[in-house]
Amino acid sequence: MAQRNYHNGLKTTLLLGGMWALLVCIGALVSRGTGQAFWILLFAGIGLAQTAYAYWNSASLALRSMNAYPVSELERPELYAIVRELSERAGQPMPLIWVAPTMTPNAFATGRDPEHAAVCCTEGILAILNERELRGVLGHELMHVYNRDILTSSVAAAMGGVITSVAQFLMFFGVSGRRDEEGGGSGLFGIIGILALSILAPIAATLIQFSISRTREFDADEDGAMLTQDPLALASALRKLEMTTDRRPMEDTPRTRNVAAMMIANPFRGESLMRVFSTHPPMDERIARLENIAGY
Repeated sequence: MAQRNYHNGLKTTLLLGGMWALLVCIGALVSRGTGQAFWILLFAGIGLAQTAYAYWNSASLALRSMNAYPVSELERPELYAIVRELSERAGQPMPLIWVAPTMTPNAFATGRDPEHAAVCCTEGILAILNERELRGVLGHELMHVYNRDILTSSVAAAMGGVITSVAQFLMFFGVSGRRDEEGGGSGLFGIIGILALSILAPIAATLIQFSISRTREFDADEDGAMLTQDPLALASALRKLEMTTDRRPMEDTPRTRNVAAMMIANPFRGESLMRVFSTHPPMDERIARLENIAGY
């Protein structure tokens, strides 16, 4: 199978670099505000630990959030047949197969590497897609695993969460420290700077995370189409997912929102936010690209 190199390792490195820079910058301001230099090391350690934990346990965390359960080949022979065929075609290990008990149609892949991967389909997607469309979806999800996109998303989510928490800490403790120690105009400007960074840093981290997520979806669409040799199957599946999700949206909770970025389609109703704040590219654009691959 011919694979394109999307430089996910480089993306991960750039992502970590940008987020670590934000984290260290916030730590420096907190250190200045509190007079304690160890905050920089503390925040750096928190970021490293959070990233490692999220990456190593990405599969169990995601599957638990969806209350998913493993299925055997006797229970879901069609799933096993498709995943086995595509895994062998890609020359990769076959992932574990799970099913999530929700009628919102969707699917996602998770796991720290191809040897520890899992593919999860919801009961809803198994009910509405035919075998050809399901094969297109599973090809997309398998390419997330093979392109190491799970690493990218795990790092992004973990670091984004740390930056948000640290920025909140900075807002409360950094500002109070500056107010107690400084007066006059310089103190006021310092407080304004801290407040601005506290607000803008989490937004910047989120924008980086969402931008990479959208790129990953385009990449997996194209590579999945190459793997299945049937881009129109995935295009048809995406149309069905878009129409059905509007009628059967997933409940928006902290647990489901943590997994939403991994899913093949936005599981919530509509796109209430601007494109720049979306974890998924517009569905019509994804379908158009797949049709273009097919020569339409």
